[in-house]
Amino acid sequence: MELIRQAGARKGARPDTFVGWLFVTPAILHTIVFMAVPAAGALFLSFTEWDMTSAPRWTGLRNYQEILFDRDLYPDFWISVRVTLLYAVLAVPAALFTGFVQAYLIDTVRRGQGFFRLAFYLPVVTAEAAVAAIWRWLYDPQFGLINEALGLIGIEGPDWLGIPEMVVPALVLIAAWQSGTAMLIFLAGMKGIPRNLYEAAEIDGANRRAQLFSLTLPLLRPTTFYLTVTGVIFALQMFGVVYVLFGRDIGGPESAGLTYVLQLYVSGFRDGEMGVASAMSFLLFIATLLITALQFRLSRRDAAS
Repeated sequence: MELIRQAGARKGARPDTFVGWLFVTPAILHTIVFMAVPAAGALFLSFTEWDMTSAPRWTGLRNYQEILFDRDLYPDFWISVRVTLLYAVLAVPAALFTGFVQAYLIDTVRRGQGFFRLAFYLPVVTAEAAVAAIWRWLYDPQFGLINEALGLIGIEGPDWLGIPEMVVPALVLIAAWQSGTAMLIFLAGMKGIPRNLYEAAEIDGANRRAQLFSLTLPLLRPTTFYLTVTGVIFALQMFGVVYVLFGRDIGGPESAGLTYVLQLYVSGFRDGEMGVASAMSFLLFIATLLITALQFRLSRRDAAS
């Protein structure tokens, strides 16, 4: 380290600045090589017709026009948009609620917090293929554990993955089960709330319910906002679980599980329309950007009021 500082000093630069650039250079190179360059390439391909076997042919905005307005040519595009938006609207609140409840319960127990953190976080680090395989068995209409449990209380379980109306709720349940990341961040937020605030609330006669709604939830508003923004972004990119869940029956019954990224994958790698797939990826990028900007705007308005 001393040699690096001396080298930086000899070149006239501040040693701390030289060391700082040394640390951030790998990240900058990674961003340029693996993110910026492929993104620029995909943007170029979105204006072309390319089947991965011949040279790309420039078509201008035709891919965007056909995707957005030609329902005969791409009948599943708006279906995938509807499925993805419905999934995001239901899955993000479900995951936030589950994560918060888990964090709140862990924060109240005195022993075994490490075990519960590990147990609730395991679904997050489990491979998506394994998650989908497990839930495919759980949702099995004849041998699945969920319908077996419902049968014990006299409820006949549905064919979760065979009825179009049940597909998105089934995916939302999986998202709620994988709420370990929200649990950890909520728990960190709860640990950051000064305990003397709760002591003062107890002195004023506030019970646990009043403390929850008057102290914990308001002070966790920035944490909730962050989790909402990141949760929406991840929900819009739903792919791996639905791809494995339905296998060759892509999107499930009546395309009820055809998410946007799954439709993008079908266009690019099954139909060989990489130009169309690239255009769809940039439409998703623009939509994600607009939704995130809207969330920040609403958050600022809420904070100002």
